[in-house]
Amino acid sequence: MDEKLRRSNRLFAFSSILLLLNACTPATETVTSPPNILLILVDDMGYSDLSCFGSEIATPNIDSLAYNGLRLTQFYNAARCCPTRAALLTGLYPHQAGMGHQNQDKGLASYRGRITENATTIAEVLQQRGYATYQVGKWHVGNTEPFWPGNKGFDQYLTLIEGAMSYFNDWPWAKNQDTLEMRYNGSTYRTSPDFFATDTFSDTAAAFIQRHDRAQPFFMYLAYNAPHWPLHVRPEDRDLYDGIYDDGWAPIRENRLKKMQELGIIEPDVELTEPYSTVPDWDTLSRAARSEWSDKMELYAAVMHRLDLGVGKVVQALRENVQLNNTLILFLSDNGACQEDPLGPWITYPNDGEAGAPFSFPAYELPWANVSNTPFRLFKSYLHEGGMRTPFIAHWPEQIQAGQIDRTFVGHIIDVLPTLANIAEAPYPTQIGQRNITPTAGHSLSKVLKGIPDNSGRILFWEHQFNRAVRDGDWKLVSARRLPGQDSKGEWELYHLPSDPTEINNLATEHPEKVEAMARQYQTWADSVGAYDKATLKQRMAQKKKQ
Repeated sequence: MDEKLRRSNRLFAFSSILLLLNACTPATETVTSPPNILLILVDDMGYSDLSCFGSEIATPNIDSLAYNGLRLTQFYNAARCCPTRAALLTGLYPHQAGMGHQNQDKGLASYRGRITENATTIAEVLQQRGYATYQVGKWHVGNTEPFWPGNKGFDQYLTLIEGAMSYFNDWPWAKNQDTLEMRYNGSTYRTSPDFFATDTFSDTAAAFIQRHDRAQPFFMYLAYNAPHWPLHVRPEDRDLYDGIYDDGWAPIRENRLKKMQELGIIEPDVELTEPYSTVPDWDTLSRAARSEWSDKMELYAAVMHRLDLGVGKVVQALRENVQLNNTLILFLSDNGACQEDPLGPWITYPNDGEAGAPFSFPAYELPWANVSNTPFRLFKSYLHEGGMRTPFIAHWPEQIQAGQIDRTFVGHIIDVLPTLANIAEAPYPTQIGQRNITPTAGHSLSKVLKGIPDNSGRILFWEHQFNRAVRDGDWKLVSARRLPGQDSKGEWELYHLPSDPTEINNLATEHPEKVEAMARQYQTWADSVGAYDKATLKQRMAQKKKQ
């Protein structure tokens, strides 16, 4: 244990040096209006996976943004890749933007599998204000060319069209394919032998910034695939966290909870949820099984390390181009930690070689996802807090006071577009050409970013794969279907989040009138956006096919 502690201390000593270096910005920077905007979205990162949100993983570059900016602790995404990206880009609920499920077209307006014509994007809105617009990384909101970034407001882009990828030079479903499903400004992107996705996305984003004409503001949407499976790592990163997880998941969860409380991310009296029912007791596992499991989390931490280095590289490009003070940087995740074991009938990847190497296909699965989402319940795709609560970091030296943590404001992914439009003083359009644009469902965070209390009093809604949720002030109504290892029929559960943020005490039987009222609120919203239950969705799809 002593050696593990020494290794961890060395990582954090290095992190502290980087934090000090990153805090230094050029004194000669000229601030202009409107500001640049860098929006960073990561993929499948859990709530407690950043050091500044409680992790033992060293993330000094991202931490620097947090400690020199603002952290929101009650910010929600849409619990899954496609819906979150659609809501983020359009300021609409996913169903309003045509992405009620994933990127499959079910023939219905709310389930088209792409951003539809009634929705605008942040890039289109900011283009009208004179912004240059860039997109780098994962897209996943439209597979065919009419719906690629270049036709959704982005001037330049390097984009992964689909939703998952090898970090090395291969598409996960075809071992011998020469190119990834990636495009560079419309052309097929052919990778080099040293291609590694996280580094390529970071390098491309940095290059766009370095080439950018500072006379014009820019908006960049940088959407990393990391830390999504497969957990591929550079050889030099492979052993960075060797031995750190040898004692299993329980002590890591407990240590994260304690650190989160010390940081002020959560209240001192917050209870840690019980380990998920299918998580085995570490002490009952064989030595070989423990080694295999700890290796998976070591890989995940190494993937996070490379992600953090990439963010540092992009921030350094801003610094070198004398743009850091005049750039609003937002950082968040598209959903909670991923519990999936991706090697199944729907993936035929060869899974050859050492874990983390090019033709391996590792994931860290449910037991470690339970750790990543400390202290919350459930995972990616579910609408309990572990599935949809994300770290939210905002950094803007000219406007945001350093070191703020806001534990009271409740934000939603639909708030990003109206926030950026407000900051850029860009009007939200009602019409673009012949397209009638749906009014945004979001709320600007402008006051919150400036440290001004903002109790907007909104009611927020979610639906994904027939999981449902409503948040009305302090109360949350939620139901889950098809829980791993459990018999769930989608019953409504009711929680009072200020007193029970980890959703341990279901109050549905004590407050049936509250359940009924909030269920009605949900159904009114669902009817308005086209969010259907399973039976209705099948019926509507069948009717559509007959037409």
